[in-house]
Amino acid sequence: MVRILFVCHGNICRSPMAEFVMKDLVEKAGVASHFHIESAATSREEIGNPVYPPARAKLAEHGIGCSGHAARQLTRADYDKYDLLIGMDCANLRNMQRICGGDPEGKISLLMDHSNRPGDVADPWYTGDFESTWRDVLEGCRGMLTELTDDLC
Repeated sequence: MVRILFVCHGNICRSPMAEFVMKDLVEKAGVASHFHIESAATSREEIGNPVYPPARAKLAEHGIGCSGHAARQLTRADYDKYDLLIGMDCANLRNMQRICGGDPEGKISLLMDHSNRPGDVADPWYTGDFESTWRDVLEGCRGMLTELTDDLC
């Protein structure tokens, strides 16, 4: 079982988009039983809140639901619980390492590091561009799935 935790600032836009996109991809690939996928925030600002409506609408456009999501904060214990902790931008990585007490096992990476275009996933909370975020999240998740299913075989 591969345990993945996607992380962004508030856990209402990018990380839940990645969580539900990845769940959809593993389901369609017939490997969902090999994965446990969740998401979390580095901040406390949105704890308990659902997916932000424009992010929810973008997922729904592609037939992906996200009901039942409630934002939560990353904890130090998550480092031991998950195999991969995937941040959306460099600020997330810094905060993830601070919360987790470093990254001694090399579990923390950026989502786009799993694509052909390493870098940050722009925060649509600030950009308003949920389409670009969708494309980046999809590309990063597809890259991760390829890497991880190659390892399963």
